[in-house]
Amino acid sequence: MNTITKNTLVSISLRVESEHGDLLDESEKLMYLHGGYSQIFQKLEAYLEAKKVGDTFNITLKPEDAFGEYDASLVVEEALEDLPDEIELGMDLEGEEEGSVWFVEKIEDGYATLNANHEFAGITLVVSGEVLELENLCDEAAQEILNMDHEH
Repeated sequence: MNTITKNTLVSISLRVESEHGDLLDESEKLMYLHGGYSQIFQKLEAYLEAKKVGDTFNITLKPEDAFGEYDASLVVEEALEDLPDEIELGMDLEGEEEGSVWFVEKIEDGYATLNANHEFAGITLVVSGEVLELENLCDEAAQEILNMDHEH
């Protein structure tokens, strides 16, 4: 019987809640390549190792195992004159550093409050779901998937 090992293409259902039971995210089918490729959280990936189709899982991820601790230094106020004209509440702005994104949290009195923390930073997550499908791949097929990920 197939189990989750390195270079297994894994499909899982996924439910993410806060430790207080608030639903944060739900996915009927999430696919990732197993094997330390940083496509899902490392602790979750380790927990899924050797699971098979039909197995369910439930794991608690502390902030450091998920989206990190909330970092107050990633919240800044910027003058609206220094920001794009079309700025509006709830919008994402690309930062100067590659891959950094700032969320517009508040706009008032000529200033915008921008936050670069992930919306789930500082939150302990309870992740549950079921293993839906597994496909063991050869090294070449796994590498093709990884190459496709980098082309986006």
